[in-house]
Amino acid sequence: MGRLFGLLLVLVGLAAPQVAHADDFDFYVLSLSWSPSWCASNDRDGSSAQCDGRRPYRFIAHGLWPQNERGWPEYCRSREPERVPQSLARTLYDIIPSAGLAGHEWRKHGTCTGLSQRVYFDTLRAAYRKVRLPPVIFDGRIPRRLAIAEIEALFGRANPGLRPDSIAVTCNGGQLTEIRICMTKSLGFRACEEVDRNACRSRLVSVPALP
Repeated sequence: MGRLFGLLLVLVGLAAPQVAHADDFDFYVLSLSWSPSWCASNDRDGSSAQCDGRRPYRFIAHGLWPQNERGWPEYCRSREPERVPQSLARTLYDIIPSAGLAGHEWRKHGTCTGLSQRVYFDTLRAAYRKVRLPPVIFDGRIPRRLAIAEIEALFGRANPGLRPDSIAVTCNGGQLTEIRICMTKSLGFRACEEVDRNACRSRLVSVPALP
């Protein structure tokens, strides 16, 4: 009976999900969401802080996603709490406009980095600051229509070392939705074939203005 119980404990231990570690993925994807597109599709009335116009959100940090050469981990086991405290979420409002988004990104992606909540969001902010936005074009003052290749070229000129195979432009309904930039774990730019392959297939996208 004792041996059987011990065997059961071993089997349960083997079946239990393992806590994520920093070496469990290959690189990061920094996802920058064009806020005016999100507001135009999801909050036309401006009922949220992101879309009410009091703060001019342009590109927000949708998230920093651990990625593998093929596929990606998500919703990993972590020793950190699932909930992101309001005290931490409030420090992110300049780049992540809601506590709900911060919590979702932590649970789905942050838990798979092997980092603590605080270090994960510090790393996300560092990645966000690493990327320089092309001047004028993305000021949000007027609506624009741009070619995907032009967007990639603009980001490349503003960020030396960022090549077309390191960036993916995504779209929905003909509108720009996100810029996804692939980064090493030390936040250098790097190529990412699978991410690039899943980019927008339209030649042109519209870029809505600020609310």
